[in-house]
Amino acid sequence: MITVVGWDGHEFSAKAVEKLHEASLVVGPDAVLGRLKVTAPAVADDSLLEVLDDHLEHGEGPAVVVAEGDPGFFGVVRTLRAHGIKPEVLPAISLVSRAFARAGLNWEDALVVAPSGPGGLDRVVNACRAHPKVALLVAPGVGPGEIARELAPTTPRALIVCEDLGGPDERVTHSRMGEATTRPWKDPDVVLVIDPLHQPKEPSWVAGARPGPAEWALPFESALPAEVRAFILAKLGPRLGDLVWDVGAAAGEIAVECARMGAAVVAVERDEESCARLRANVLKHGVKVALTRGQAPPALEPLPDPDAVYVGGGGIDVVVACAARGPRTLVCALRKVEQVSAVLDRLREHGYRGEGTQILASKLTVDPDGSHRLTAFDPVFVVHATPAHTA
Repeated sequence: MITVVGWDGHEFSAKAVEKLHEASLVVGPDAVLGRLKVTAPAVADDSLLEVLDDHLEHGEGPAVVVAEGDPGFFGVVRTLRAHGIKPEVLPAISLVSRAFARAGLNWEDALVVAPSGPGGLDRVVNACRAHPKVALLVAPGVGPGEIARELAPTTPRALIVCEDLGGPDERVTHSRMGEATTRPWKDPDVVLVIDPLHQPKEPSWVAGARPGPAEWALPFESALPAEVRAFILAKLGPRLGDLVWDVGAAAGEIAVECARMGAAVVAVERDEESCARLRANVLKHGVKVALTRGQAPPALEPLPDPDAVYVGGGGIDVVVACAARGPRTLVCALRKVEQVSAVLDRLREHGYRGEGTQILASKLTVDPDGSHRLTAFDPVFVVHATPAHTA
């Protein structure tokens, strides 16, 4: 029998103490095991599954796995169950709950992120760019310094760094981003990443990320018909954890829509009047969009690598510059059919497989005499490309 016991720095419950006394093996992090008084052999959890498999194979009695906080919340319970072990679980207060309590903040509207696997830091940073309240469970290589470096200077955030929660060296520090990159931190557990300017409009009925938008392709005054924008959004697939570039953003119709779906967004636009309209649209819809004013491709060079790119203007050289940054999907809108072949050819040279679609949209209008007629928009040619090795 395997029992998972959560520990938060307080005394164990009577049942947890009983399980520890009965155990013939205790497994857990070195930092936690060093604070416990157990008579059974104690093993660090560096090779957790191998140790438990060996223990179960030889039938050596019950084992206890000790974990920090609530082990069912981004914890060891998931690892054990994926391995075919169904443990009994005795949780403690989660690190995230303790962090928000120490900060004196509510957290039903917070995202909780735990970096894992390739791209873990990028996904976490993009969530922090897009969401005003994020709790990061610290992992090797993803802590307060790394988060602050990635967010600066385009995404100002306040950081609350929680170290040794529940332990003798517990410390909660309100840090500016510049300080976070240079200060030595001692084993931080959780970093709260807060947008100090955010004002929630209404209480949330669901914890974490808000539900998606009620509709796509909002009625913007746009050169692109709503039907074309809906197709572009479907191919971009913006989602939480993604970074989307909107290059040649104009008034930001695509940028705003992607931000409404939870993605982090950078809009690139050179025209000042368009930038002003973009800012107004961002404020109107209450989303976060980082605006880079400048001419692409040079304006793209300092930007972090994107997951998805929409190119609304700028020519083939801009499309090629975007492809060179390796997004998982690239979409561009073209006005002339002659441009489609040239763009597809250049994308193929950069390892992308693409397809072109012509979209014709007509809107039903009512004449003064009450009769109906169709008013056609100019055709738009949309190129959608993905890396050839994933096609």
